[in-house]
Amino acid sequence: MTSPEIDCLSWGLMKVKGCSSSYKDCKVWPGGSRTWDWRETGTNFQHHPGVQPADVEEVLKKGIEQLVIGRGMSEALQVPPSTLDYVERAGVSVTVLQTEKAVAEYNRLVRQGAKVGGVFHSTC
Repeated sequence: MTSPEIDCLSWGLMKVKGCSSSYKDCKVWPGGSRTWDWRETGTNFQHHPGVQPADVEEVLKKGIEQLVIGRGMSEALQVPPSTLDYVERAGVSVTVLQTEKAVAEYNRLVRQGAKVGGVFHSTC
């Protein structure tokens, strides 16, 4: 099963290839995608405390080898060291970038056939 490419990214809008839905923020993995609401794990509108281990857990369980995290267009969403440690302890390499760069890297990995997942914030 392959990871879907991200077809479109603009402020507040992401579209995943093969998916009829559009997202503001999303999670993607081999064979699927869904909306991502980082407030579910306690991150507030000031983007604090940021991407939590619980935000990436679902994607890690999909058998990925690489994870790309998009912190937002202005990189407002933080990624604490505890989250990076959690991903690395799971044996998954992680890349954290500004969202446009993160999507480009994610799509590059998809085209290479990597087992890659991602969590992307499309504003701030």
